[in-house]
Amino acid sequence: MSDILHVEDITQAHKIFGIAKPKHPLVSVIQHKDIQLGETFHQFRYTLGMYYIANKNDGQGSIRYGRSSYDFQEGSIIFAKPGQVMSYDGHQPTAPETGWTLLFHPDLIRKSELGKIIEQYSFFAYDITEALHLSDVEKRSLDEVLAKIEKEYQQNIDRHSQKLIIANIQLLLDYCTRYYDRQFYTRTNLNKDILAKFENLLTTYYSNENQLISGVPSVYYCGQQLNISPKYLSDLLKKETGKNAKAHIDDFLIEKAKNRLLSSADSVGEIAYALGYEYSQHFSKIFKAKTGMSPSEYRNSN
Repeated sequence: MSDILHVEDITQAHKIFGIAKPKHPLVSVIQHKDIQLGETFHQFRYTLGMYYIANKNDGQGSIRYGRSSYDFQEGSIIFAKPGQVMSYDGHQPTAPETGWTLLFHPDLIRKSELGKIIEQYSFFAYDITEALHLSDVEKRSLDEVLAKIEKEYQQNIDRHSQKLIIANIQLLLDYCTRYYDRQFYTRTNLNKDILAKFENLLTTYYSNENQLISGVPSVYYCGQQLNISPKYLSDLLKKETGKNAKAHIDDFLIEKAKNRLLSSADSVGEIAYALGYEYSQHFSKIFKAKTGMSPSEYRNSN
């Protein structure tokens, strides 16, 4: 499975899925029961030049991107943004699948307000195993929005069409944001366990003096160690504590810096280096932003 197939537009996606030509060049709602995948499709990795939202309720096979594979559960949704490498692991289904896929090209939203804020929908950068799981009521709400998008581009397109299509895509994304908030809330015990593991990871990292070799731990590194995507880790911590992962790392380091400033005669530069900062100016800037004082001012005030 070494080949990568680059799927750049809606028309090409329809051809690969074995369905009729799209009604709109930049957006499509594909019903899974209509898809006829080629026999060799599962042998390829592929990238999409589009945003991808899929709700799959049954059938065989799984979707993979990054290092993870995900077998859809009933009422679950995954998201991918342009450029992510994906693959289909499985074989031709023996029975029609239910569910849908929404594809929309970046050109559709490029000049719109949604185009300006699309990165705020961080679930497009979640790992595939961090899918959104829907209740029946939530699923019906999304199905209704999808029906409006589909109806809008299937009728005669006029000067209002694109605005209404984009508005409904944003409505769908806002619903997904709400449902992810609900999912974070209902998994609070699991979230607290991840928070404890995250804090222990930082403690162990500095106990082993890994910072002297690898520097300040990044959110990406922490996510890798916890088997969580960086965006999902940050969003989970934000929902649980009000602070994202980067803020937690900074707070952890500031506390260590405070102790070092008051318990040693080390210079600010030496303390910055001991904490893993490449430049002491960067450390001083973060310290002042967090405490309102420079490291030297903090030391002299206590």
